[in-house]
Amino acid sequence: MVAVPSSGESSPIYITCTQPQVTMNAGSGGRSVGTPPSVRVFAETEWSEEPMSPTGRLMEDTGVHIVSVLGLGIPVNLPVFRAGIETELLPRYPRFCSIQVMDDSRGGKPRWVRTKVNLNDHIIVPRIDPAAVQCDPDKAVEDYVASLSMLPMDRRRPLWEFHLLDFPTSEATSTMVLRLHHSIGDGMSIMTLYVASSRSTADPARLPTMPPPPRRTGEIYQLQPRPPLSSGKALLAWVLSYLVLAWHTLVDCVLLVATILFLSDPRTMFMRPDGGLEAHRRKRFVHRNLSLDDVKLIKTAVKCTINDVLVGVTSAALSRYYFRMSGQRKNYK
Repeated sequence: MVAVPSSGESSPIYITCTQPQVTMNAGSGGRSVGTPPSVRVFAETEWSEEPMSPTGRLMEDTGVHIVSVLGLGIPVNLPVFRAGIETELLPRYPRFCSIQVMDDSRGGKPRWVRTKVNLNDHIIVPRIDPAAVQCDPDKAVEDYVASLSMLPMDRRRPLWEFHLLDFPTSEATSTMVLRLHHSIGDGMSIMTLYVASSRSTADPARLPTMPPPPRRTGEIYQLQPRPPLSSGKALLAWVLSYLVLAWHTLVDCVLLVATILFLSDPRTMFMRPDGGLEAHRRKRFVHRNLSLDDVKLIKTAVKCTINDVLVGVTSAALSRYYFRMSGQRKNYK
């Protein structure tokens, strides 16, 4: 992080970095970086800043990143893409043109500070081994995305990058990979960003429209009617149900406080290692295609939403993977 001066009048630190040369070997997943970026610091007359939210500070401490992969139906048009970033993304979303600084004048609290953005630092077109691309373009994309999990982000500039892979795969004409720090936003906000930044090909001036939210009419979403309280047994059962609810709530609160103070979750294969080389081990991103018609069929049969079906499928897949890899019984808690 960059320390903010605490004496005198504070000024924002504007940082511009030159983009290092990047070479990617898709077969081995290696990536070599050339000369380190040079930094030029500019002082302005006033701050353009805001405090970092508690959630952003938590994500800053844990160092969580979001990697989003989009398959495109057309080749990458780099000038149009750059123009869209300059006119749509940067003016509307301040997080994409801000850096995280530690403000010593305010007790060392992290803050967002506006900075000048050099798009050459954030739009990356890697050079991937042509032989690996020709042999298996899908694996070349997987290897490149997996290599991003090993690379730290330069905190001297806004923590986001677009990686453009301009070669066809079995499912797309080209591929765009967005990597950004989780303190900038979560998955839902990034999806909203994608939708808000898109335009209709028939009418580029028309903004995208979202479909109305689905009505949850299934039996699982219906509130159970309260039994009549005319009899003493029904009244007693109703009171006991609320007492049980209050008891479980109290137990959960006590466990939450105990976990914060001294308890810890059991170690599993999904948890991040504590440190050392294992903390920076390579992570591979894979995907599978699902038929939307099949998902809709299940949705209609169960009377739920598409999101409910996908969450259920993902939960079941992770559960089966965990028990298969760990060797534990399925009744283990």
